[in-house]
Amino acid sequence: MDHSGHGMRTDLPPFTLGRGLEFTGEPFFLVGCVLALGLYGWGVVRLRRRGDAWPLGRTVAFAVGVLTVALVMCTGLNDYGMVLFSVHMVQHMVISMLSPILLLLGAPVTLTLRALPAAGRGRKGPRELLVALLHSRYLRIVTHPVFTIPLFIASLYALYFTPLFDGLMGSAAGHTAMMVHFLAVGLVFFWPIMGVDPGPHRPGYVMRMLELFSGMPFHAFFGIALMMATSPMIGTYASPPASLGVDALDDQQWAGGIAWAFSEIPSVVVLVALVFQWYRSEQRQARRTDRAAERDGDKELAAYNAYLASLQARGQ
Repeated sequence: MDHSGHGMRTDLPPFTLGRGLEFTGEPFFLVGCVLALGLYGWGVVRLRRRGDAWPLGRTVAFAVGVLTVALVMCTGLNDYGMVLFSVHMVQHMVISMLSPILLLLGAPVTLTLRALPAAGRGRKGPRELLVALLHSRYLRIVTHPVFTIPLFIASLYALYFTPLFDGLMGSAAGHTAMMVHFLAVGLVFFWPIMGVDPGPHRPGYVMRMLELFSGMPFHAFFGIALMMATSPMIGTYASPPASLGVDALDDQQWAGGIAWAFSEIPSVVVLVALVFQWYRSEQRQARRTDRAAERDGDKELAAYNAYLASLQARGQ
């Protein structure tokens, strides 16, 4: 990349969707996406070879999640995101609020625990280390709502409205680090809410919904603040390259609109997933109750038959 100033490319043609989706292959995320798909595929194949089933829906969700990351980071969107606030906001919203949900629906932790072999008594292998991490104090802290909700909110206000954002946008590496942070924050925020994989916190369904909606109003207000501003608020995007033919304030308003509108999309997706999980949980509980009632009924019937048999034996 040819960067100058705050890491801006000045040779980009006017933005179109076709140019934005051209493959560029940002190295860090490209390698990460290939590794993620490869390791997940290895886990699925390992289960199938030993005769264990793995839901196709989970595989599809994880694969689509990885592809959404590649879409915003390994295409021209990543280049335009360095100079257009609106394109950057698309990257941010996808990688922090859509990709994590899809990745978590793929249940990668559950797959890893089932695919890795046990090390044996008295020994520690990768599976045992993962189990220890899942039960660690560190993970209990970083996945607790008291930590995840403020972190989720601070990733907007403490980043965009301070010099930290311009500092990170001064280089491609800083931009990549920022996107890694967004992805990590999204994963730790949605992990306990989705409740698909095992984790330190497994709140009830009502509490999960409260956690979900606790952060969304801040997202919406952030978008509204950008839309209502009368001057550019982010130094990096205050002077878009003339070749793009974009007004900085219009671009900022588009970015605010994207942030505002996008906060609703993951809320709906997660809410549908939670209602479905809740329904399935109730169905499983009902089946367990029915089976327990049948067992109790069989025991009572057997006891009654034994009582009748004893009466008959006494009569004889």
